[in-house]
Amino acid sequence: MSSSKVILVTGSNSGIGYELVHLLAAKGHTVYLAARNETAGIDAVAKIKKEKNLDVKFVQLDVTEIDSIEAAVAKIQKDEGRLNVLVNNAGISEFSTPQSAAKPNIASIRAAFEPNFYGMIQTTTAFLPVLRASSTPDAPSVILEVSTEMASNTFMAGPDSFLHHAIPYNSSKAAANSYVIALARELRDEGIKVNTVTPGFTTTKLNGYLPGGKTPEQGAQALVEWCLLGKEGKTGQFANDSGVWP
Repeated sequence: MSSSKVILVTGSNSGIGYELVHLLAAKGHTVYLAARNETAGIDAVAKIKKEKNLDVKFVQLDVTEIDSIEAAVAKIQKDEGRLNVLVNNAGISEFSTPQSAAKPNIASIRAAFEPNFYGMIQTTTAFLPVLRASSTPDAPSVILEVSTEMASNTFMAGPDSFLHHAIPYNSSKAAANSYVIALARELRDEGIKVNTVTPGFTTTKLNGYLPGGKTPEQGAQALVEWCLLGKEGKTGQFANDSGVWP
């Protein structure tokens, strides 16, 4: 197999996902930029070509719609014959809705869980047969969940935590981390690397462009090495750009 990998990044027409796509493409990999909205995805591919002079591919993918997921699996399987890396980046925050643990907005919580948890799981399991078939001992397949510091219950219960009120987002991401741990353990003997990584506080559309964070490209940089793990790469980790996160 060529050292060039076939990589899919969900929800990547903007923000950290968009920056990750071009960073990986710049390293010579075949990268699929995925978006729910076909026009937005095609525009993003054109923008990368114009601004970075890099060729990336587009696939329409709505992680909440099983038909869309299955069509994306079929397209990548047909066009590439393999998938080496799946980056689960698609998600929503629901930060703009009322936040309360004592008086929860159940509709908002359900809305966040749909892409952040259920959508991530059904996307991962749909692509798993292709990832398994593409994995070798020396070039293992990789599954990466893009997480947040706020998914750590240890951190959020500590004295340095922030945004306690982000109930839908924090809860859905903590649940996603729990799934990633279980999947990593199940796939460990197959050599497939499964991790969850927080890029750190990054100013993007997800948080309403809250000032003071990393740029989207800086956030994406924290993910690159975890996308390209080799035989000795770690698995079952929750990490940030400084090491292991609790």
